[in-house]
Amino acid sequence: MSSPRPSLLPRRSRRLPSALYFSADSTACALLAQCRRIPHECFEGMDEVRLAGANVFVISDIRLLAENLKMLRAPELRVIMLNDERCADTRLDSAVYAYLPRYSPAAMLERMFDNAIDHIHLVQTRREANDKLALANSEIYELNHIGAALSAENDTRELLELILTKCREITRADAGSLYLVEEEAVESDGGRATGATRKLLRFTIAQNDTVKLPFREVVLPVSERSIAGYVAKHGSIVMIEDAYEMESWVPYAINKQFDADSGYRTRSILAVPMTNPKNEIVGVVQLINAKRNWRARLNTALAIESEVVPFSTRQMEIVSSLASQAAVAYENSHLYENIHRLFEGFVKASIKAIEQRDPTTSGHSERVANLTVALAEAVDRDHGYYKDVKFSRSEMKEIRYASLLHDFGKVAVREEVLTKARKLYPPQLEVLLNRFDFARRTAQTLMAERKLHYLEEHGAEAYHAALPAMEAELAAQLEKLDGYILQIRRCNEPTVLPEGSFEALHEIAATTFLDLRGQECPLLTGDELRLLSIRKGSLNGTERREVESHVDHTYNFLQQIPWTRDIRNIPEIARYHHEKINGQGYPMQLAGEDIPLPARLMAIADVFDALAASDRPYKDSVSVDGALSILRRMAEAGEIDPQAFQLFVQGKVYEQWKKECFAY
Repeated sequence: MSSPRPSLLPRRSRRLPSALYFSADSTACALLAQCRRIPHECFEGMDEVRLAGANVFVISDIRLLAENLKMLRAPELRVIMLNDERCADTRLDSAVYAYLPRYSPAAMLERMFDNAIDHIHLVQTRREANDKLALANSEIYELNHIGAALSAENDTRELLELILTKCREITRADAGSLYLVEEEAVESDGGRATGATRKLLRFTIAQNDTVKLPFREVVLPVSERSIAGYVAKHGSIVMIEDAYEMESWVPYAINKQFDADSGYRTRSILAVPMTNPKNEIVGVVQLINAKRNWRARLNTALAIESEVVPFSTRQMEIVSSLASQAAVAYENSHLYENIHRLFEGFVKASIKAIEQRDPTTSGHSERVANLTVALAEAVDRDHGYYKDVKFSRSEMKEIRYASLLHDFGKVAVREEVLTKARKLYPPQLEVLLNRFDFARRTAQTLMAERKLHYLEEHGAEAYHAALPAMEAELAAQLEKLDGYILQIRRCNEPTVLPEGSFEALHEIAATTFLDLRGQECPLLTGDELRLLSIRKGSLNGTERREVESHVDHTYNFLQQIPWTRDIRNIPEIARYHHEKINGQGYPMQLAGEDIPLPARLMAIADVFDALAASDRPYKDSVSVDGALSILRRMAEAGEIDPQAFQLFVQGKVYEQWKKECFAY
């Protein structure tokens, strides 16, 4: 039976240590200069190989623990206290890894050493794992952040720039380029389409932090001779440590002429395909010269030698993931552009539908839209009354579309009302003129009968004596009727402003003629009198309300369209462009600030074009100065926004109308 191992300190007469301190880091132990190393004889029989990685010291004075407390909490240090009781001081107690009795056997101490060292390695392994996890989380966060940025960008050109920039940032690449894959129809020698297609590579974006060179888009055939062409053709990833020391068997090569012309040095390369969910290659991202320091510039051979490093496998994986996101974002952006073009086509078709109902107002919607946008831009630049108003890009889009579609509801208005050029409809005027013709013929017939009776009663001599007077009387009657017709034609012409006198119409309406039954009938009916007495425009109250209903029809139509959140106010803006500041507009009789500002701006543009345009059937055109004068009176009367009108004049926004009107 073997004898037991000796205790750490076999002789009781020897001064007992208060604690043992050891570390896997020898440099940290030097900080405890007051500590003395435990004599080797104290470890007799212990496994010295296991203890080779630990530096063991004995602390004979517990005060040294308190003095070095902060250092003893280091992750590579462990304190084993040889004491029968725990330290009363909680600060010291928290620094102790384990307690052992003062006269613990060496085997127990050996096992405690093993556990402490294992714990140190466990903590280190956990820290390394946490660091890797933190790095992975950071990369995932960055990829998500980049993905969100890619999804938010709808401008295709800006999106492509963003894709390449983010790929370079995440790999610290000094330069890079982006290629798009396109398809072209193959034609026969006779120029006829064969139905076949071939792939092309469009060199779309180039970035370089070291050299600045002029860039020009180039379309190239997809060829294995170039790295981008090889990637586009095969969908493979190409990663090169040194572009000037590539294997001889690879089919591709770099364009060394670029380096020679620019003084640049291409070294490490990473080329990744942009593959969509259908596994189709839509582009290639090519990165050049990964750097240790993102801000370094590779303008010297020394900088290239010291800063350029190969792309890592992890970077390749990240860029591949990012390229896949980029492919989806690019296709979404492309789809967004197609949708935008589709919607623009729909808007133009809608405008055409309006203008076909009323061809005389051709170009009105486009001119109003351009005027309104120009006025909105003037408001955006204003440092006075509207200094706090700033229209975003989306709000400008709202204003434009609302202005283009502001009259779409006119498709629901009867065409005869919509195109009514005079106070009387043509059939009404024709009936009225026929009535006057009948009245003329009646006057002539009555005069002829009167002559005949006179001749029979008074004889030829008296008849010839009275004939001049009778003819003069008839001529006066006919002349009076002709005067009435002229007066009616004048009154039938609409006026822009409520002016004019219609007393003569009442005189005409009071004049009668005999119909075929011999009954007296008025030359003007009550409806005709009311229509001809319209003081402004060509519409009566019912017709005006029908035309005014076009704003409600416009609103109801636009409400059916599922507008996106950023332009959801289009129906409201279009609905209120006939509201007046004084509350006397339509359809809601809104007043002042209750009317959306874009609608107030559109109201000015709409009225100006209606006044100055020469295509309105119910009026002659008004000069630009005349239109501005009328608008000024409307501003003074509280019908339009006075501050916006002031900007309209000061900013000479109406000059935009001249250009647009000339275009039509």
